[in-house]
Amino acid sequence: MARALINAPAKAARGAVIEIKTLVSHIMETGFRYTQTGEPVPRDIVTDFTATYNGEEVFRARLYPAIAANPYLTFHTVATETGTIDLKWTGDNGFETTERIRITVE
Repeated sequence: MARALINAPAKAARGAVIEIKTLVSHIMETGFRYTQTGEPVPRDIVTDFTATYNGEEVFRARLYPAIAANPYLTFHTVATETGTIDLKWTGDNGFETTERIRITVE
């Protein structure tokens, strides 16, 4: 499992727009490079990111080989009710990691 860093508020006022910042640790090999012996280095990238708020999708991103290593994403959503935000990254070679954060709406 990859290491993910998440910056999100623990509490928010109902109706407030909240910002969520994420960074996942991943090397991100594009598949366009070759080794010293001329062998292609296989592609290994994070291809998808989804965020759900209490089960409802609020953000989705499709990532491509041009993305940097350790992809950093920021998105916004509206704090509607207390609950969880589930973050999921998937990629090549069976890569998958998930994180869950809790938000309290006052």
